[in-house]
Amino acid sequence: MKAWESNIRKVEPYVPGEQPKVQDVIKLNTNENPYGPSENVRKAMEAIDIDRCRLYPDPDVTKLVGSIADYYGMDNNQVFVGVGSDDVLSMCFLTFFNGKKPVLFPDITYSFYSVWADLYRIPYEKQKLDDNMKIVPEDYYKENGGVIFPNPNAPTGLLMDLDSVRDIIEHNKDVVVIVDEAYIDFGGVSAKDLVNEYDNVLVVQTFSKSRSMAGMRIGYAFGSKELIKALNDVKFSFNSYTMNMTSIDMGVASINDKKYFEECVERITATRERTKEELTKLGFTFPDSKANFIFATHRSVPAKEIFEKLKTWNIFVRYFAQPRIDNYLRITIGTDEQMDRFLEFLRSYLNN
Repeated sequence: MKAWESNIRKVEPYVPGEQPKVQDVIKLNTNENPYGPSENVRKAMEAIDIDRCRLYPDPDVTKLVGSIADYYGMDNNQVFVGVGSDDVLSMCFLTFFNGKKPVLFPDITYSFYSVWADLYRIPYEKQKLDDNMKIVPEDYYKENGGVIFPNPNAPTGLLMDLDSVRDIIEHNKDVVVIVDEAYIDFGGVSAKDLVNEYDNVLVVQTFSKSRSMAGMRIGYAFGSKELIKALNDVKFSFNSYTMNMTSIDMGVASINDKKYFEECVERITATRERTKEELTKLGFTFPDSKANFIFATHRSVPAKEIFEKLKTWNIFVRYFAQPRIDNYLRITIGTDEQMDRFLEFLRSYLNN
């Protein structure tokens, strides 16, 4: 090893879902929205003054912060905006998890959590989901340096009721508790109002799923003014201009179109429930997802085999070669037409 190599920070990176380069694929592997953004977003994009690109964007993201705050009934100083919820969550790890005690999160969840903890040299302990893949609130009662969990969880799609979320918070008032709500719009009640009751709670959401804007990278967090100030202090110490002006303008347009947002979510949840019924007929079982995906296993055919065969039809789903979940597929909900083609393949393959 060369001398300088010993100074390189070594981490095992996160592996994102496959982004196929070929055309005519059905992409059910990264939980993107199958429907485009609001028409208001297109209009906002067309109205952008290209000459503004020579200027730096607003470092305080004032317009977007204000629009999000107005939409959810928050004060501006209770909202933080970042480059996708991944960026916001990474900033949260860096800002709030600085003690010597371990941070707690589920053993089956976003692999990003352990990646960030390793990157920032944060001690952590994974808490095992129960046999039904549910988070056990009592596992988070013990002494720790912070708590983070998704709701609904990923990749299971299981939703924890608000009373259970509150229970975890009540037993962790001396550390920061982060509720990661990337999928909350597809069937759950947000914990966002709890930030008015608990000054140590942060709730993180995103435009990537229910608002069809994964490509624009917009995430946001709700919290007490103290937590939001701390996040902004770290952000400005890292990069003052995290949000580009195009994302800001298009984000404002999206958040202001409530009708399209609600219609889009309703279409996806209806397709999800129909797909559950069809998968059950084909011999699959799965947790009762309240997200825009289904985490399914077949009674006799290995998940990896189905995953590989689906690719031959240019249908991409997500497979995790990890303990406890290596016989499951995470299936993003697409359009009705896409799911029909997916189900057509399964009927053909499984019934042969």
